[in-house]
Amino acid sequence: MPQITGAGGSLAVISPQVARTPRETEEPQPFTYEMLRDFGNRVAESYGLVFTLPDDLREIYTKFGIDLARGNGDGTWRLPAPARFVIDRGGIVRAVDADPDYTRRPEPADTVKILEGLRRP
Repeated sequence: MPQITGAGGSLAVISPQVARTPRETEEPQPFTYEMLRDFGNRVAESYGLVFTLPDDLREIYTKFGIDLARGNGDGTWRLPAPARFVIDRGGIVRAVDADPDYTRRPEPADTVKILEGLRRP
């Protein structure tokens, strides 16, 4: 976060979850970014970023005490694919990174590089 804000950016996370997972409730630090709720994954779905967890992953989540259907508040086992959108102050999308393979996530260092590039004349 310090590098993102130092590069002139701010962070907003969009999540369908209305309840925190057991792991998240153990984390003592408050969020240092804007947390927005996407009830029912409607926004993510409009961008084609939603997938339903397959049965084998549901079993793994359940073993870890994660009830995604309850956490989502809508009874579904759907999640948005990890994605990053860099939007400038004028509302123009300057970079997008979204991968249908949910195990690959945008690197925070790459976000900082993009933000630093936007600051250059």
